[in-house]
Amino acid sequence: MTNNKEQESQNHAKQSKNRQKHNQNIKIIPLGGVGEIAKNMYIVEVDDEMFMFDAGLMFPEDEMLGIDAVIPDISYVIQNKHKLKGIFLSHGHDDSIGAIPYIMDKVNAPIYASKLTLALVKDALIEHKVERKVKFFTINEDSVMKFDHVHMTFFNTTHSIPDAYGVALHTQYGAIVYTGEFKMDQTMQGKYSMNIIKMSEVASNGVFALISDSTSAEKQGFNTPESEIGSHILDEFSKSKARIIVSCYASNFIRIQQVLDAAASTNRKVSFLGKSLESSFSIARKLGYFNIADDLLIPIHKVEDYPDNEVVVIATGSEGEPIENLQRMAKGQHNILNLKPKDNVFITTTPSSNMEVVLYQTMNDIVKAGANIISNAAKVHASSHGTSEELRFVINLMKPKYFIPVQGEFKMQIAHAKIASETGVVPENIYLLEKGDVLSYDSEQMTVLKKVEASNVLIDGRGVGDVGNIVLRDRRILSEDGIFIIVVTIDKNKKEIVAGPKIQSRGFVYVRKSEELLQEADEAVIEIVKDKLSENRLDWSEMKSDIRDRLGKMMYDETKRRPMIIPIIQEVKS
Repeated sequence: MTNNKEQESQNHAKQSKNRQKHNQNIKIIPLGGVGEIAKNMYIVEVDDEMFMFDAGLMFPEDEMLGIDAVIPDISYVIQNKHKLKGIFLSHGHDDSIGAIPYIMDKVNAPIYASKLTLALVKDALIEHKVERKVKFFTINEDSVMKFDHVHMTFFNTTHSIPDAYGVALHTQYGAIVYTGEFKMDQTMQGKYSMNIIKMSEVASNGVFALISDSTSAEKQGFNTPESEIGSHILDEFSKSKARIIVSCYASNFIRIQQVLDAAASTNRKVSFLGKSLESSFSIARKLGYFNIADDLLIPIHKVEDYPDNEVVVIATGSEGEPIENLQRMAKGQHNILNLKPKDNVFITTTPSSNMEVVLYQTMNDIVKAGANIISNAAKVHASSHGTSEELRFVINLMKPKYFIPVQGEFKMQIAHAKIASETGVVPENIYLLEKGDVLSYDSEQMTVLKKVEASNVLIDGRGVGDVGNIVLRDRRILSEDGIFIIVVTIDKNKKEIVAGPKIQSRGFVYVRKSEELLQEADEAVIEIVKDKLSENRLDWSEMKSDIRDRLGKMMYDETKRRPMIIPIIQEVKS
């Protein structure tokens, strides 16, 4: 179980030592979050002290069959775990906190984050039955965390979840600033507002390096203000006479609050469909991050008890993504609630590249079900990440000596690097890093050293890292071309086949319509086994290899497919 005793930052600062030393060596190492979206993890070392910025996961790509999640490889951190002084989390999304339950049994370091982020982390640790005691430190904009060689300060940023923070690690050369994921929106207030004054204070003392979010660097101009989106949602709710279904990310608290506000203004009840959505909402509401009337929410099984023009359903998938439940509802396959004619469906997200096909298939299914789509046009969508002019503003404000674009695919990092160059950062001081690159400063020059280990660690059920590329390859082959199993029983002493070959095929060919091919395979196996039995020394592995090679070529020549071929040789003794 986790240690629930939270220590406020001011008390911790007083108890910490503050022996400032000459900072001779600095290293910045991305273990995730570069060349990809999500899985954020960045290591900063100052002499003999190590700090981790974010510990996120990434949901698997289509070809990662059976994989639940992907986390960064922390082999380097484990090798140097005596140096690790703390894990600093910028916000409460899975791409920044999702790896925590999987790494805390390997490292022993306190976690520093905002009140909401810590609450979400604690819930994840309980869900994953993590037993190690973890120290938590709640941070806010007044926090100062002091260590032997550096100290940390924090500033509010705007993101789709409240209580998001950027981190400034203060060194002798200036601050190393990690923005976390952010956007700029002057209509956002309270826990969602960006504190530009605090950021200016950091900048006034000099920024040595800026590590910044690149996800929307390719998008020109500024984001649509959230106030406009809220007004549009209210307008559509006011016009609708039918039931409303809203599809959004469970982690987009801004959008959820806007839907709740619009529902309250139009006298509609709201119900949640999605485990992740219900869990995160419950945690945030208990902490006061959602402002709603007590009677606004109803259980999902009560929706049918109300007239269609008096309900709104917010639907997400099991992992909080926006499409899964909506897809099942559109096909009439959901066990609780399905779409019906005249439903109005809001899709309030722009799909990522690996979600586009699924989204457009789902939209077709929605139309087939007779529902109406209110699409994710500019009026109902804004990115949760800074666009080109917003990124330009932050770079201008910080005026860093060195710039490291992160949190995005490589083309996004390049777009962000171009913005930095146009904004005055010397091109030679802009570093496009890959996972495992070691960016090192020795008080005189910045250089990129030899990589450290930084591969993907795959999560499959309770298994962490026990599924590798070979297993994924086998799963892909099984899913694409099926399996072909050959069972032969031999008598080694008599050097003869006792039974078989018996062939089983799954997902490759329909046996009854492929008798000629199977007969040819039978004959080939018999020939190979008899040849091997006639030799003085029987090599089992060689026999299996010959069967795989011969049948593999035969199957490809006949079908242009490559099934997984598994020869099973059994022995009986006479």
